Amino acid sequence: MGRYEALFTPACLDGIFPAEERTKAFFDALFGDAEEGAYDIRLTFHGAQGQKAEQLKFFFELHQRKGMCLACNLTHGLPQVFRRHPVIGLKDLCAQLARHAGWSDNEWSWELGETEEASDKLHIIPLTLVKN
Repeated sequence: MGRYEALFTPACLDGIFPAEERTKAFFDALFGDAEEGAYDIRLTFHGAQGQKAEQLKFFFELHQRKGMCLACNLTHGLPQVFRRHPVIGLKDLCAQLARHAGWSDNEWSWELGETEEASDKLHIIPLTLVKN
């Protein structure tokens, strides 16, 4: 197990981005009712890349809720929403992740990719932290 894999465990990421709490707050803000959402949002770590591990790859995983439909039209516009939604708090979230990695402020940036369909029941949005 690499250094970053040992740092960004599922328990660690759930502490930084509590899936149940953030999902409820996100859908409550969007629809006024947390139960209206078609998916649960979880942050996962998918490794470090680059010669000196200067890129950290994360996914926002969108897991279909039982009895709901995870349709493309529900998830494909989400990167734009996630970029500015206060419940997701992407700027602060990325700062927490970078600090946890031991990176200093102002030595990193982040990129949010487009929604990808991993399966009918799982869509992902890639999040990459890049050490400058």
